[in-house]
Amino acid sequence: MALLASDLEALIREALPDARITVEGDDGVHFAAEVVDERFRGLNRVQQQRLVYAALKGKMDGPDGAIHALALTTKAPG
Repeated sequence: MALLASDLEALIREALPDARITVEGDDGVHFAAEVVDERFRGLNRVQQQRLVYAALKGKMDGPDGAIHALALTTKAPG
């Protein structure tokens, strides 16, 4: 099932409500996202990205994964 960029943003915002989130993608399966959140401060990139992937609630996992590719940039503000 294809997703809209706004759907992906809503999933991330549910887990990271104070984040600045930008999601692009218009084919329903390939996306680019930038997530900036204070919660990322002191975490390495793998730890930051794991927080975002957890927010996607399995949308990238297994045969039913709705997201085929996600170019993800994460960082703390400033």
